[in-house]
Amino acid sequence: MKVKFILSLIFMSTLLFSCKDDNKGKEVAEAETSAESNFDYNVEEFADIKVLRYQIPGFEDLTLKEQKLVYYLTQAGLSGRDIMWDQNYRHNLEIRDALENIYANYSGDKEASDWKDFETYMKRVWFSNGIHHHYSNDKIKPEFSKEYLDTLLAETKTELTGEPYEVIFNDKDAKKVNLDPNKGLLEGSAINFYGPDVTAAEVEAFYKKKSSPNKDKPLSYGLNSTLVKENGKLVEKVWKSGGLYGDAIDQIVVWLEKAKAVAENEAQGNALGLLIKYYQTGDLQTWDDYNVAWVEATEGNIDYINSFIEVYNDPLGYRGSYENIVQIKDFEMSKKMKVLEDNVQWFEDNSPLMPEHKKKSVVGVTYKTVMVAGEAGDASPSTPIGVNLPNANWIRAAHGSKSVSLGNIIEAYNNAGSTGILQEFANDEEEIALEEEYGQNADKLHTALHEVVGHASGQLNPGVGETKETLKNYASTMEEGRADLVGLYYLMDPKIQELGLTDDWKKTGKAAYDGYIRNGLMTQLRRLNIGDDVEESHMRNRQWVSAWVYEKGKEEGVIEKVTRDGKTYFDIKNYERLRELFGELLKETQRIKSEGDFNAAKNLVENYGVKVDQAIHKEVLDRNAQFNSPPYSGFVNPVLVPEMDDNNEIKSIKVTQPKDFASQMMDYTKNFHFLKKEEKVAETVE
Repeated sequence: MKVKFILSLIFMSTLLFSCKDDNKGKEVAEAETSAESNFDYNVEEFADIKVLRYQIPGFEDLTLKEQKLVYYLTQAGLSGRDIMWDQNYRHNLEIRDALENIYANYSGDKEASDWKDFETYMKRVWFSNGIHHHYSNDKIKPEFSKEYLDTLLAETKTELTGEPYEVIFNDKDAKKVNLDPNKGLLEGSAINFYGPDVTAAEVEAFYKKKSSPNKDKPLSYGLNSTLVKENGKLVEKVWKSGGLYGDAIDQIVVWLEKAKAVAENEAQGNALGLLIKYYQTGDLQTWDDYNVAWVEATEGNIDYINSFIEVYNDPLGYRGSYENIVQIKDFEMSKKMKVLEDNVQWFEDNSPLMPEHKKKSVVGVTYKTVMVAGEAGDASPSTPIGVNLPNANWIRAAHGSKSVSLGNIIEAYNNAGSTGILQEFANDEEEIALEEEYGQNADKLHTALHEVVGHASGQLNPGVGETKETLKNYASTMEEGRADLVGLYYLMDPKIQELGLTDDWKKTGKAAYDGYIRNGLMTQLRRLNIGDDVEESHMRNRQWVSAWVYEKGKEEGVIEKVTRDGKTYFDIKNYERLRELFGELLKETQRIKSEGDFNAAKNLVENYGVKVDQAIHKEVLDRNAQFNSPPYSGFVNPVLVPEMDDNNEIKSIKVTQPKDFASQMMDYTKNFHFLKKEEKVAETVE
């Protein structure tokens, strides 16, 4: 289960989870820039990308010991940056090395259009942690020619030959993650989690043979290894010290040891110790022990997410992408939102789920608004706006989970400028007015409900396996849709006003519903090329949720499709009935998860979440062409600069901002490039 939310520019108004809550929710950039701050949130734009920056409010109020902890954790995260690049594609690091050598050493005409095209390609590759688009998963096509690259290689004495060179221009490995079984889930995916001759059926058979010591506490088999064939036999290359990615992992451990030495309390220190042990051994029981210790370590001002976590990049849902987020608690907002944490059982008890699918006791849910101090791997440059972990269902049921909303990231999105998309696609002035007055708060509440209540809600039937085994390639989009539906159902409940989370629950709910339907049926299509299916899990879930309720309520006129002046709009006529439909779909979605009903999941996603109305899609692209704002956003990270005393000890830490996107990317390679082509062959585990 991905309990993470990503907010990429389009979704923040509809919000969902990523739980790399990227899911990205609505027309995020609809808010006007705050007049109260002179901070420039915008860095630059290129291709379909807008690069932003964020501040770290409260860093200066931390003690020196706490600042050291933040610094060490950010350094640990960046030390694993190469891992994400290699996970995304087997040739990424070699290609990056060559492109960066050209970028640093070319002395020719940098005003020429070919060079500008090269720069744009370089930046796109940096942003995506590889040569495949961070969101669509399509291979990024350079606008310059092979002949021009040959010239650059020669003039900078850069070597790039064979497949790593050819793949930049050819059609091979065209999709990083393919979710269409007809094309082969592994055969059609370029992700570097499996050997080239390993099939999905072989993977399923391999893990069926593995049995956890305690069947009620299933281990996350496959989470931290690459599965390959050696002499015709499947073997795992484990990611650990002395194993695959060992050189980078050893550097992660160095910084985690420093972090452990300045831990805020014993529980936090014990958790860091287990994380270090996990990196050193690759043992999955230690991973579970760490997650239990981490979720129960709730005291302190600093927290973090680090390791191989979200499985969205694995079409089979086993392997975790490397990720790091360092967090400073926002005390004021966390106190305000604690009401959700305190009332999570009420939401479970009053949900429209079948009684047998409800948890009798929802335990250990914590929710905080945090300020991000640094990100790396799968969380950077494209970042979540909310996260809920751990992902193991049994740990969540027995020990609870941590949900966080990334407050300064959301603030940066909201202050990055207006796009005009709301005015173009909203049906009428009433819808625009509701969004402008209640949209941002509705987004925040949807994120919170998605993370705190949604991912904590429901339970599997006895004997039903993990969703990666039962729902397979539909597991991620089903989980995100399920959490979205929980949020949508309660956004129009008077309980949220009773809890002090809004001054008008009806208007908040209406703004949320308008934004979700508008995005799910129209505006998110800005991200696709004509003729494309919807493939990204979060986009799929927003579409299948929206399309299902639209179809089921069509006869009653719940949502009306309006054509005016040659333009299409969706006008919600009956918000109360729409809420009931969200509840009906939530009930069915939880049933599918609880029972492990693969065929029902397949039918729901394939019938409502994959295919696109081509006429609507063309119209959306035509109407969107008037706007210059790119559809995707991400961030450079603030730079933490330690100042040393005469004994070479840290005496203070200063927060600075990078000069620009390219300089930060080049600095990262200079300081955190630990995986080389000549890295030793990893040991294998049968």
